[in-house]
Amino acid sequence: MLFKTLRWSFLFTVIGLAVAFWYDGVTGLTVTAILIVLEVSLSFDNAVVNAKILNRMSEFWIKIFLTIGIIIAVFGMRLVFPLVVVFVTADLSPVDAWQLALEKGDPDTPGTYGFILNEAHPLIAAFGGMFLLMIFLDFLFDEDKELHWLGPVERFLSKAASFPGVSVLAALVWLFSFSLVYPDDSGDILVAGVVGLILYLGVSGLGDFFDGGFDDEDEDDDALAPSSGKAVGAVAVATGKAAFSLFLYLELLDASFSFDGVIGAFAITSDPVIIALGLGVGAFYVRSITIYLVHQGTLNEFPFLEHGAHWAIGALALLLFISVGVHIPEVITGLIGVGFILAALWSSVRYNKANAAEEQVVAA
Repeated sequence: MLFKTLRWSFLFTVIGLAVAFWYDGVTGLTVTAILIVLEVSLSFDNAVVNAKILNRMSEFWIKIFLTIGIIIAVFGMRLVFPLVVVFVTADLSPVDAWQLALEKGDPDTPGTYGFILNEAHPLIAAFGGMFLLMIFLDFLFDEDKELHWLGPVERFLSKAASFPGVSVLAALVWLFSFSLVYPDDSGDILVAGVVGLILYLGVSGLGDFFDGGFDDEDEDDDALAPSSGKAVGAVAVATGKAAFSLFLYLELLDASFSFDGVIGAFAITSDPVIIALGLGVGAFYVRSITIYLVHQGTLNEFPFLEHGAHWAIGALALLLFISVGVHIPEVITGLIGVGFILAALWSSVRYNKANAAEEQVVAA
């Protein structure tokens, strides 16, 4: 099953590496391979959270996520987004920004493509960090959550959910605190952070708004969930407008996760073609892992996996804000995310064994 799910990722790996070798020889091939590993290691927690959301979407919208969504992820975030940042912040035309990118100048030299993108990092980090932070806080401040991984902490925060708007309040306090820590970039941090918060509230609000009555008039998939949005198995499947809102949420989530990968890639190379190839192929693997988790029901099999992914998201949000003034090696970011996932898997295995032993005792 895993190999079947990853077959397209393997295919695009071969194509991507071949194009990289044709474009820049052995150096291009090597750097592209490094970036593929970087993207996958940084985004595994993204796959877990994606899987949770896709569990609520019909097969029609899963296909949209795998087609249109991957185009947005690969070309939009890994290639077009850095160009947009450069030509907006440096007041260049898109053509001039592309020509500047192809010059492959030293990212530490003022006026180069990598340098301009790095100068915009406070804006990027605050926007992405705020969006991810809200995902983390909304998970923690959930009074309906019955299972807790980090017991005392999560139980306490679940009780705090009864305080109206506690997630937004905590996020704004966080944002204001970091603007004081980095006074030279305080204006950029506050503006970008508030924009990230507005987008999160808008997209998640649309999802909640349409969630009350699923509408599948936009698609024809009789074999899928009924238009009433009733549960298929144990999960209510969203269609129509509700699924479209979830799709937008997924794309913004992917964008927020990709910020650290895109910026980190410039520490390895400033060539936009190599960056797009490496991170783009990595994005295919993230999509494949997401689909594997959905089809295998892994989130149900390992109950704390979702918890670990959200704690990894919280850690990434913190690291994005810290990175405004302190360079954080990408290996640290990746290892922290993987560490939370592995710890959650271990806890899930122990929890399942304990439950199985208890059931045997009861049966006896």
